Amino acid sequence: MRDPVDVQAVRRHFAFPTLGRIATNNAASTQPPRELVALYQSLAPGYENVHRGQSSASQEMTALFEESYDTIARFVGASGRDGIALYRNTTEAINAVMYSLLTEFREGDNVVTTTMEHNSNYVPWYAMCREILPRLGRRVDYRLARFDPHTGELDLDHLASLIDARTKLVCCTGASNFLGTRTPLRAVRALADASGYLQPTGERRSYLLVDAAQLVPGSFVDVRALDVDYLAFSFHKMLAPFGVGVLYGKPHLLAAALPFLYGGDMIAEGRVFPDRVDYNRLPWKYAAGTPNILGAVVSAQALRLLLDLALSPDRPAYFGTAEPIERSTVRAGMNRVSTWNRQLTGRALDGLGAIDGITIYGPRDPARRTSLVAFNLAGRDPVGVAEALNRAGIESRAGCHCATLAHHALGLTPPASCRLSFYLYNTPDEVDQAVAAVAAVAAGRPAGLDGPRERVAAR
Repeated sequence: MRDPVDVQAVRRHFAFPTLGRIATNNAASTQPPRELVALYQSLAPGYENVHRGQSSASQEMTALFEESYDTIARFVGASGRDGIALYRNTTEAINAVMYSLLTEFREGDNVVTTTMEHNSNYVPWYAMCREILPRLGRRVDYRLARFDPHTGELDLDHLASLIDARTKLVCCTGASNFLGTRTPLRAVRALADASGYLQPTGERRSYLLVDAAQLVPGSFVDVRALDVDYLAFSFHKMLAPFGVGVLYGKPHLLAAALPFLYGGDMIAEGRVFPDRVDYNRLPWKYAAGTPNILGAVVSAQALRLLLDLALSPDRPAYFGTAEPIERSTVRAGMNRVSTWNRQLTGRALDGLGAIDGITIYGPRDPARRTSLVAFNLAGRDPVGVAEALNRAGIESRAGCHCATLAHHALGLTPPASCRLSFYLYNTPDEVDQAVAAVAAVAAGRPAGLDGPRERVAAR
């Protein structure tokens, strides 16, 4: 059967393979294609601020900047740029929701989240309930839904038992960055819908916020089909450089809510008075101060390049253009990425599962998870395992992966695991090399004396 992705053609767009690197820490950050690095340089001669000048350079840069919002909106299926706010990362985007909704919470309300969450989708709600609102004399509770320790699946019955008529917000991961588990978002949406909570908009249901940092990079996502109220993700996990995260919000919610940050450009032009301040129209109401202009432009182009790499890596059609991307194109491209990632993950699960003394966390069916595999080796410290893998040229990650609650829920001491994670530029051979290195570490054999970097250098 033909591979869904021409991986060798894809790899020609990246510099890291020439160094012999086996980049399998993609759940933390992906590698940047050469085109995006060059794009930064090409934008420098015409660089100017946006929304703040009458020069041709400023107006041209403003057009590129605003087009980036349109591309992002089309990629996730939003109705338009008025549902998009840009922040530094997923964490800041989730904090933006917390601070925007802060004053809406009423005495006795609650927030429901899960023990599967990245700290970014738990700690802000902990802080709001335990540290911020108590200082304002208001009691709001948070509730944690458990997951099945054997399968890594969210316990939907337990989640349902926690949601009631005082649940203003349900927060969940779209896919766990430790267990890899894909959350059944439609089922969670149905539970949130049934709460009966009376929102300021007159709706009677709980809002749903999805941390999609691990979901969007490798899946076709349609925010309107999922009917999520808020969704957050980061570009540094999908080929772009660091520094830009996305918050999608339903436009009527963003229009009604208070901003997270206040100051320049989020104000309607000339509408600041001693007794009144009028906010800018969407999406600029949520863009206080000078934004990460080049980051936004390059990140939006990263989405276009990702589709090109998935669909026609030797004949780019969307990168470097403002050509509208159709939903059918996004679906086709991201389905290819998803299929390739699933093949790599299934290969890794099969290989790792044959190693004596290994514990693999999360679903064993690659179709039920994203392209990461976290594990521990009996009697071995996970950090030491990752260091041994690095000597073999395998780039992994060890620690709690900021999924501290889940590690504690499994009783792991220390609360840590080792993780391999894959993306569309990884090859089956790299997966095999990673599995062989883990097997060598588990057996107590040297894993890195003649690793891939040394072999490449010798050629």
